[in-house]
Formats: sequence, structure tokens, C-alpha cells
Amino acid sequence: MSVPQTQATKPLLGCIADDFTGATDLANMLVREGMRTVQTIGVPDSAPKDVDAIVVALKSRTVPAAEAVADSLAALDWLQRQGCRQFFFKYCSTFDSTAQGNIGLVADALLQALGSDFTIACPVFPETGRTLYRGHLFIQDQLLNESGMQNHPLTPMTDPNLVRVLQQQTPSKVGLIGYPIVSKGAEQIATEIATLRQQGVRMAIVDALENQDLYAIGAACADLPLVTGGSGIALGLPGNFIRAGLLKPQQGAQASALPAVDGLSVVLAGSASKATNAQVSAWIEKHPAFRIDPLALARGEPVVAQALAFAQQHLQQRPALIYATTTPEQVKQVQAELGVERAGQLIEQALADIAAALLNNGVRRFVIAGGETSGAVVKALGVHALRIGAQIDPGVPATASIGASPIALALKSGNFGSVDFFEKALRHLGETRI
Repeated sequence: MSVPQTQATKPLLGCIADDFTGATDLANMLVREGMRTVQTIGVPDSAPKDVDAIVVALKSRTVPAAEAVADSLAALDWLQRQGCRQFFFKYCSTFDSTAQGNIGLVADALLQALGSDFTIACPVFPETGRTLYRGHLFIQDQLLNESGMQNHPLTPMTDPNLVRVLQQQTPSKVGLIGYPIVSKGAEQIATEIATLRQQGVRMAIVDALENQDLYAIGAACADLPLVTGGSGIALGLPGNFIRAGLLKPQQGAQASALPAVDGLSVVLAGSASKATNAQVSAWIEKHPAFRIDPLALARGEPVVAQALAFAQQHLQQRPALIYATTTPEQVKQVQAELGVERAGQLIEQALADIAAALLNNGVRRFVIAGGETSGAVVKALGVHALRIGAQIDPGVPATASIGASPIALALKSGNFGSVDFFEKALRHLGETRI
């Protein structure tokens, strides 16, 4: 299906994501709704062509707040220069942050830069069990602070009340658009937005339980310069451009087409989340795996060389897993000995070095688990932009790097994916030796 000539040069939606897997998660939603979408790794030097949405992936979730704000404003400035009409700040559906930021501070800075006085905050993603009711975030049937997120090694979430969490991060007044309003549809939500603005509220947490709520919220936000939230809320944004005559709806297969990629395959896992732990356990039952010990790395042992020797032994026959994933208790023990920052950096650097060496040895398909890990590995692979393909599991699409010799990638947030995700992802990327 053809699109208006203006769409070839002027993307409609400009998005800023605070980590790499979150960026692909968001891009996946936009592709599902028919928007041709490209994800860039940081602010690029040149603009992608023939796209409806651009997602700039930053590594700003856990950096110092001032750095997160500066990086986000740089991304916004670049997206504005590309001609985008609306902007989206994407963070995790578990609202990963600290009392100091970075969600509230970045949202404040983006609002000010856009000359706007209001935005919403809606991290809901029903397909992965993230829902909001009365301002409280649930993960499946558990409150956020009882879901395992209270043990996150970098951004532990101990309060499920997102109005309270966000208010701690920003001097702006934070309000709530509760489910009794949301359930009545877009017109009622828009009316409530107008009321909150009159009351001096600059940010409002918005309840949602189902995808139909997200479509209604998206429609109510058609005129907001800035929308913030998890990837779920992006379901409701493309429809605004369609209704305005700026976007022609495309078939999913057309928006998600990727080039075929040949070569060897590997799975790299750095996340310590419950989901990734289960995925690693399932893989180990049937397939080869090598565990990276951060304490051995710290002692200067040749762990990277050992992992590469393991890969050389197995990858010609079938895919293998190289992982640093472990239980929250073991993570805490390692952090107590090495420090939180050093422990994370050691693992990320090791997996990045392994990935770069494997690329030189013929690996062209990478499944990567963990946001921080994905960021480090993608940088090591020299990838600057990704074309977004079809969904593998909710929140995780297949992707391919943009360039003369594409690499196939599946970048998975730690908490996402079914137990058999690694096998499923490899098949989506074209691997047949599972």
C-alpha cells in the first residue's frame, strides 16, 4: 500500500526510549499498528528514510539524572529537526526508577522544551500482565513491590503507588486519571485531562486494565505534544494520525518486512529477572550453555577466552547460550563483594567482548536478554539502527540492523518472554537447527 509522499521524508511520531530493549518493545507496538518504524542506537548522524516513526534508544534509565535529561533533550532536538509531529517518552512497564529519577525529571525537561504544560504517565502493558488500578501497578496478580521487582539490582521498586513514586521525582504536581474515568472512553478521558490542567496538574498517572483502555487513552492524547509511558500506550497513537489523514494504515506484514540473514546463532543473557532465569533453566535442559562468573572476571581469569572456546566447540553444530543470569540472592552476594556498578560493568563488558568476537567468527543472529546487556552488545556489534520486524512474544520483535550486511537481533527485556523464548526467537530469526 502506498503512503503519501510526505511520509517518505517526514516521520510523524518521534520516540525517546530510556533503554535498548524498551525501544524495540515500543517499536514493535508501532509496527503492529501499521507504522513503518526504525530504531536508532542513540542520536544518529543521518535520518532514516521512508518511515512513519523513529525510536531513539538511549541508555538513560540508570545513569545520573543530569545525564539522562541532557541525552533525552538531545534526542528530542534531533527528532524535532526531522519534522515529527508528536513525541513519546518510553520507560519500562514496571516504572523502573529511583526516588531521584529519572522518569519525572526527564518528563519535566521534555515538557519544558516543547512548551507544553501537561502529559500523561501510563506504563500499562496488559499483554505482559502490567495493569494499573487506582494508581497502583500490578504485575499479573501481584502488586509491583511483591512481584520480584523489589529485588531489582539497579532499580528496586518497593512502592506500587505510582502517583507517590512519580511525585517524589518531580516538582510538578502529579494527578491520577482513575479507571472509573478511563472505562468511559476517550471523550471522558479528554475532559478529565482538561480538568486536571485547570488544577495545575502537569503529569497524570492513568489507569488501564485492557488494550481497549489504551486505545481510548491514545485517542484522548491526540493533541498532546508529549505522551509518556510503557510501550502499551503506543497502541493508541497511530490511529490518531490515520484519523487525521496523515497516515494510511498498512498491513502488518508490509510494515514488518525484514531481510533474510544467514550465519551462526547465539543467545547471550545478562538479566537476573525471574523470566530470564526461567528461560535459562529451560534452555540448559536441552542445549549447550556456558556460565560467566563475575567473581572470576574480577579475579582476572580468562573467562571471555573460555566462553569463546566453548562457542567454537558448539556453534557450528547448533546454537548455544552464554549467560551471566543468576538468582537475586547470588546477585546481591556478588554486588556486596564487587559493588553494584562494577559487577554490572564486568558482565556487560564481557558479553560485549564475546559478541564482537563471535561476529568476526560468523555469528549473524543474536538473541540478547536484558536491557543493559542489549545496549552493551549492540554497541559492540557496531549497530547504529534497526529495522523492526514481526513480534516474537509480547514486547519483543525480531529486528535487523540497517546496512550492507545486516545482523538479525532479538533484544529482550529481562522480564519479557515465555519460558521457551530463546528457541522461539532463534526460529523467528531464521535458525533451523533447534
